[in-house]
Amino acid sequence: MSRSESAPASGDGIAPDRRTLGTAAVGGVLSYLVAYAITYAVTGQQIANSLAARVLEIATGDPGTWKLVGWVFYSAHYVTSEIPGLFGSTAVNLVGRGDTFPAALFLLPPVVLVVAGALVAVVGRSETAVAGAVGGASVTLGYLPLAVAGAFLFSIAVGDSTAGPTLVTAVLLAGLVYPLVFGALGGAVGSFASGSRA
Repeated sequence: MSRSESAPASGDGIAPDRRTLGTAAVGGVLSYLVAYAITYAVTGQQIANSLAARVLEIATGDPGTWKLVGWVFYSAHYVTSEIPGLFGSTAVNLVGRGDTFPAALFLLPPVVLVVAGALVAVVGRSETAVAGAVGGASVTLGYLPLAVAGAFLFSIAVGDSTAGPTLVTAVLLAGLVYPLVFGALGGAVGSFASGSRA
């Protein structure tokens, strides 16, 4: 059974159908959650035992490890975290700086999103690299809302201000650029696997 017989196609054959968009949205949500879970597995213990976590627990009554892991997760997207200070705020990236967290974490979001984009192309049976890229980029539908929500959830009240991922770069880089670029790349690659099955 060919693609045209099994699923409704758009007029140009590039735009994903509803099933592909649904798969992509679920793939985006799962990508975000899996990448965060891996970040937690790699950094959670180190963060829980850190001085910053202890100070945070004393100040807020909440261990906050999951929030600090969120900062590292966003740092892996090159999103800085803003930390208020006496003379203004400081933007920091916690990944790959000295003895903090390994630079290999920078590879985690792209790899997870490439895999998700490829799976969307295979499940959606994309026939061309362009159709696969468009379908793969659609993981943004699930990734973006969680990237925005996470920027708020991972923030920590510090007096009259908050510390946490910078909202604008969290939305633009983590929420849009990463899933669009790496989802599309994965979708284009996945279309070749999809095409070989037809």
